[in-house]
Amino acid sequence: MPGAPSFLPDDGSAARASNARADRLTCAQNVAADDRAFASGSPVVRTATLTDSSLSIGVGIAEDAPVVRRARERGLPVVRRRSGGSAVVHGPGDLVWSVVLPRNDPRVGRSFVRAYGRLGAGVVAFLRDVAVSAEWTPAPDLSPDVCVLSGRGDVLAVGEAIVGGAAQRLNATRLLHHGMVSRTVDRTILGDLFPETAAGDLDRLTGLDVFGVRDDPAGLAAALAVALENSLTLR
Repeated sequence: MPGAPSFLPDDGSAARASNARADRLTCAQNVAADDRAFASGSPVVRTATLTDSSLSIGVGIAEDAPVVRRARERGLPVVRRRSGGSAVVHGPGDLVWSVVLPRNDPRVGRSFVRAYGRLGAGVVAFLRDVAVSAEWTPAPDLSPDVCVLSGRGDVLAVGEAIVGGAAQRLNATRLLHHGMVSRTVDRTILGDLFPETAAGDLDRLTGLDVFGVRDDPAGLAAALAVALENSLTLR
């Protein structure tokens, strides 16, 4: 089954090994896998690599928004996700990750809305292991349509460059915290979809290839799952 998750220990024990499969999914398949994981309500870590180019839109983007129209006009799949934020352009090889926790799990806590650094600590650890020194920093307020430039939440930054971001979905019983790390960036697509955003601002978006990361995507996804599990283990 696509998006097979690994289950986090909910008793405070150490995460000894990841059961997560390094799935290769389209963006639509990945969002569907997130929906299944969220519906389960169990503590879950899931990672995958994307196989297609697409536009992912959060609750902040209307179906008739200009960026959606432009994407459809150029034949780019548009995928609606149920988390916050605006638009994200995905490309083949992007790493995606998801964490689902019960709302009353102590790993969620009261400050989950501002807990990108805590819930996403495993992503930073994973990037450090592939020699990319990233950190979670407040998203720059440069473009309301581009999720990682919208001034909402935190982004994965390497200096001024942005390699990824995250978003959340919450109900009364569970939290989904998910995100992505770009492998490559198609600047032609970015320019076509976001003509109102300054080219210099779009240039801040980058991918792992710029930092010389050429590892097998399946291995990267598996390593990311282990890093996330270890960072979320209660001690």
